[in-house]
Amino acid sequence: MQSYINQLDGVFPSVCSLDCPDQCGLLLHKKNGKIIKVEGDSNHPVTKGNICNKVRNMTARIYDSKRLSQPLKRIGAKGEGKFIPISWDEAIDTITSKWRNLINQHGPESILPYSFYGNMGNLSAEGMDRRFFHKLGASRLERSICNAAGAIGYGYTMGGSFGIDPEETIHTKLFILWGINAVSTNMHQVTIAQQARKNGAKVVVIDVHKNQTGKWADWFIPILPGTDSALALGLMHILYAENLVNQPFLEEYTVGSAELREHVRQYDPATVSAITGVSIDDLYTLARMYGSTTPSFIRIGNGLQHHDNGGMAVRTIACLPALTGQWVAKGGGAMKGNSGYLAFNTNALQRPDLLQNKKTRVINMNQIGQALLEKEKPILSLFVYNSNPVLVAPNANKVQQGLMREDLFTVVHDLFLTETAMYADLVLPAASSYETEDFYNSYWHNYVQIQKPVIETYGQSKSNVELFKLLAASMDFKESAFQDSEEDMIRQALDFPDNPYLEGITYESLSENQFVKAKMRPLFSGKLRTPSGKIELYSEQMKQHGYEPLPTYTSIVKDSDLPFLFIPAPNHNFLNSTFSNNDKHISMEKEPKLHMNAVDALKLGIDTGDMVRIWNERGECILKAAPGDTVLAGVLVSQGLWQNTPGRKQHINTLTPDRLADMGNGAVFFSGRVNLEKIL
Repeated sequence: MQSYINQLDGVFPSVCSLDCPDQCGLLLHKKNGKIIKVEGDSNHPVTKGNICNKVRNMTARIYDSKRLSQPLKRIGAKGEGKFIPISWDEAIDTITSKWRNLINQHGPESILPYSFYGNMGNLSAEGMDRRFFHKLGASRLERSICNAAGAIGYGYTMGGSFGIDPEETIHTKLFILWGINAVSTNMHQVTIAQQARKNGAKVVVIDVHKNQTGKWADWFIPILPGTDSALALGLMHILYAENLVNQPFLEEYTVGSAELREHVRQYDPATVSAITGVSIDDLYTLARMYGSTTPSFIRIGNGLQHHDNGGMAVRTIACLPALTGQWVAKGGGAMKGNSGYLAFNTNALQRPDLLQNKKTRVINMNQIGQALLEKEKPILSLFVYNSNPVLVAPNANKVQQGLMREDLFTVVHDLFLTETAMYADLVLPAASSYETEDFYNSYWHNYVQIQKPVIETYGQSKSNVELFKLLAASMDFKESAFQDSEEDMIRQALDFPDNPYLEGITYESLSENQFVKAKMRPLFSGKLRTPSGKIELYSEQMKQHGYEPLPTYTSIVKDSDLPFLFIPAPNHNFLNSTFSNNDKHISMEKEPKLHMNAVDALKLGIDTGDMVRIWNERGECILKAAPGDTVLAGVLVSQGLWQNTPGRKQHINTLTPDRLADMGNGAVFFSGRVNLEKIL
C-alpha cells in the first residue's frame, strides 16, 4: 500500500470524505507527522482549490480532544455516558461471543447493522462490512434515508442517475436550482454558475426557504412544501399552450409527449398557483423564461424528495428539459445525481453471494425506531457505524426508546462518543479517512479519486476494513474475501466492463494521477437505460409498478390538523450530525433558529429572538424565532441537526415522521406538521 505516513513533513494529496456532491480534491500539510492545515487542491479540474469552511477546519475535528482513542465498555445506565477503557481483544471477543449466542438461540436475523455514508469512501461505506454481515446472515438494512425516492423517480424518466456534466454548465444561460441550498451543499456548482453569470447567465432558485442560495439568486421563488410536482406540471401546461416545446426533440428522443400534452391541460396556472403559492404572473414569467432560454439547466436538489410525494416530484421535474430539447444543447439539461457514470462493481465489493438465505429480512433505516420496539422477532443486537441514528433518524424519541432496551446489545464504531454511542454497550474508536486507503466516486462531478493514508491512526482507532476483518477472523470465517487488502478491493470494484464510462480508471491510474475522469460521451449518443431507450414522459414501467404512468401531483399526507408545515433543513457548517459536536463548527453556526413568516409571527405575538416551542404528537423543540419574509405563511424552517444536549430541547428529529415516501421507501422528513407558541 502506497502511503505518506512515514513522511513527517510535506504536502500530500487527499480527497474529502464527506457526504457531499462536490467531493473536493485536497492537499494536507503535515508537520512532525500531524496535519496542520487542510486546503483545496488547485489542480483538481472541478473543485480547483476551493473548499468549504467545514473542511478548512477539519484539523479541529481530527485532533479534537474528545476524539475516541481506545475501545470503551459501558458501566453505567444506557444513555448515562459512563464507560471504562478495554482492550481490542476484549472488545472483539465480547462482540463475537455475544453474537454466537444470539445466532444459536435466535438466529442471525436478530443482529442488525446500521450504517450510511458518514464516510463516503467505498471501502468504508460498503466494503468489508457488507461482506461480513452477508456471511453472518444478519438482517439487512435498507439504506434509503437520503436520495432513494428521487433516484427512483429520476430513473423512471431518464433510465438512471445520468445528467449533464457539471463542467459544461459554464455554458449555461439559465440555472434553475430547485430544492437545493447549493451555497451550503454544492458550492462548486455555485462557483461555475457565478462564472457563467459573467457571460449573462441568470440564476433562479425555487425553494421553501430563502436561504443563502435564495439570497444569492437573481430571482427567488418561494413554494409551499411538497407542491413541486404541481409547479413543474404548471410550467408544462404553459410550455405546451404557448408552443414553447421542441417538437423535433420530443419526436426523436421521448415517448409519451402527446399523452403528456393532454394530461397537463388540467394544471392551468390558476389551479397550480392555488396549490403552490406561486403567483400566476410568476408561473408565466418562469415558463416563458425557461421555454425561450438555451441552454437551460435544472439542478434538482435532495430537499424536495423528502416528502410523501418526493419520488414523483423528481420524476416530474426531470421531464422538463425534454419538452424544450435542452439535452442536446451544451450546458443544457438537468441533474439529480451523476453516480451512474461512475458505477463500479458493487457485487465484487460487497459480495452478496456470501448471504446464504436470500430471503433474509430487510429493515428500513428510516423506521429504526419502530423496528427496535418490535416485539415479534426482535432485534437483539445493533451494530452502528458511519451513522448516528439518534440524531439523524426520524421520530427520534422512538429511536431513543428502542436503544434503552436492556436486552439490546449495541455496538458503535465512531470517532466520537456520539448521541447514539451514549446508549452503546461497547464503543469502538474509528479511524478518519486520512488514516486509511480508499477510493471515492462523486455523485455530482465525474471523477474517481483515491485516498492514500497520510497520518498514523489516532490512538488505537481502526478503519472499517480492519475492524470487520478482525470480526471475521474471530467468527472463524475462512473465505478469501476476508483476506483481501484495500488494494485488492479497489481493483475488484473497478473491474467492471458493464460500465464503459470506467474505461481507463484503474488502481494504477488513480495511484499515479490521484483523480481520473470517466470516459464521457454524449448522453444521447445511444439508447438510454429506460425500457424504451428514450426519455419516458409516459412510463409503462411505472404503470406496471403501480404508479401513475404520467407525471402527476398528489398532495403530501396531512398527518394531523396542526397548522404549520415543518421543514428541518441542513445548515451551513454541519453535515447532518457531523461537526455538530465540534466546538469550532458550533461557534461558526452559532445557534439554532426557527424561520417563520412575519405575518404568522404577528398573529402569535412573536418577535425576533423570542424563544418558541414547536410540537406535535412525536415530540417538542424549543428554538429562537427568526420572523421575516424568507418563508411563506404556514411554513416553519429550522436548519441543522444540533447536539442532543441534556436540558436543551433542540433535537428537531423528535418531530419528523417515519412514514415512507412514494418511491424507494425514502424518508419524509419534510412532510410533518407542528404547532407553535411563544414561551412566556
